[in-house]
Amino acid sequence: MKKTLQIILKSLATILGLVLLYVISALIIPLIPVKKKATKEPSTIPIYIYTNGVHTDIVLPLKNDQMDWSKKIPFDNTVSKSSDFNYVGIGWGDKGFYLDTPTWAELKVSTAFYAAFWLGDSAMHCTFYKEMTEGEDCKKIMITEIQYADLIKFIDSKFDKNKKGENILIPTKAVYGKDDAFYEAKGSYSFLYTCNTWTNDGLKVAGQKAALWVPTDFGIFYHYQ
Repeated sequence: MKKTLQIILKSLATILGLVLLYVISALIIPLIPVKKKATKEPSTIPIYIYTNGVHTDIVLPLKNDQMDWSKKIPFDNTVSKSSDFNYVGIGWGDKGFYLDTPTWAELKVSTAFYAAFWLGDSAMHCTFYKEMTEGEDCKKIMITEIQYADLIKFIDSKFDKNKKGENILIPTKAVYGKDDAFYEAKGSYSFLYTCNTWTNDGLKVAGQKAALWVPTDFGIFYHYQ
């Protein structure tokens, strides 16, 4: 009986220790910066990093000479079916977390567990915007055409495709508004690789300031204060 109790206590201590290590790492490592890469090319393309308090998006020009996102993310897949937009926000994350947790108040233990331990599928969340306003939840970044090309490849490669090479729409009513839609994605979400980790990696790919590693939006926006 004593041995069983000791095993249980040691197991609990190990779990608590790992949780504490994760929390400390999540607070400290995001403060370590990855510097912006130097370039001689002019930074002419505006992108934004945006957070709703839970999920972060990379917001891109809807159309330019390099990419017309409306061809890959059709307006007809939104509730409004409007087309008078100038930007599209794209984020990657756990499908269950995305669909069931638009705000922290709606977080369920089962959703968090499945998302944390590689048990769910992933999704892309795409939202159209007419304009972007900078603030604490939205930061503007200017990048070069080469950096944008790299960012396009990074983002587009995360969408799961059908046999025609088209993005696969997730038919659901669990959208956040009238101008967004969800698509199937590649990869697995976990407590080590979250939606914010993906956004942070996107910034690295585009040669922009980023955190060494980050699980939350705080670590991203810290470097853009």
